[in-house]
Order: sequence, then structure tokens, then C-alpha cells
Amino acid sequence: MSDLKTQVIDAVKDAMRAGDKPGLATLRMVSAAIKQKEVDERRTLTDSDVLAILDKMVKQRRESVEQYEAAGREELAAAERAEIDTIGEFLPRALDESEISAMIAAAIEETGAESIRDMGKVMAKLKPEVQGRADMSTVSARVKQHLG
Repeated sequence: MSDLKTQVIDAVKDAMRAGDKPGLATLRMVSAAIKQKEVDERRTLTDSDVLAILDKMVKQRRESVEQYEAAGREELAAAERAEIDTIGEFLPRALDESEISAMIAAAIEETGAESIRDMGKVMAKLKPEVQGRADMSTVSARVKQHLG
């Protein structure tokens, strides 16, 4: 079993003991998403698989926050932010702008990318390194900027 999956299961137990109902609901949702992926793919997930699930869940909630704020539904946006915080506890430390730029430059150099047509190679190289630590759409836009 992956370390991240174990951490999520332990956090569910801790939230139950503490009586943290909102946190428990979020953690159960995360646990269910992990189990669903394992059932669908008929295999035990690795940490990188679990990280991808967590990253996707955070991205979905960020989009929901934007939509709720645009509609003036601050209470729903606050609930989504709380879920982001709970899920974010399992994600690695976020990269800062300079670290992302350095990683992009290194990936471009390693892959020998010269134009926008080589973007797929660069992104394939970067994805395992930045998954869960930076927003992939932002990284993609910055790679495009470097190559364009």
C-alpha cells in the first residue's frame, strides 16, 4: 500500500476520533476516490497515482471556488476552500516561481526542445517532477512561453 494512501486512511481514523465532521467527509471522499481508481484499474495504486488523484481533486475545487465567487455564493466557496486545505495536507510543498523556471529550463535542455512542437517532450519530462507541487496548466503556459 502506498504511503499516501496509508496517510489518508490514518487521517480518516483521526478525524473520526476528533469528531471533525467536515474534515471527515472530505477525507472519506478522498479515500473513496482512491478505492474507486483501484477497483477500476484492478491494481494497487502507487504514491504518484494517489498524488494525481489528489491534484485533480484540488483543481476541481479551485474551479468550484471561482464559480461560487462569481455567483456570489461565499459560503459555498468557503466550504470548497476548507476541502482544498484538507486535501492539501497530503500534497508535497508547492514549488515557487524560480524553482518552476529552473525545472522548465532544465527539461528544455535535457529534451533538446527547440520549438512549440517539442512541448509534449518537455511536459512529459516535467509532469512527474511537478505533479501535485504546481498547477499543471500554469506550468504548461510557462513552457509554451519559453518555447514560443
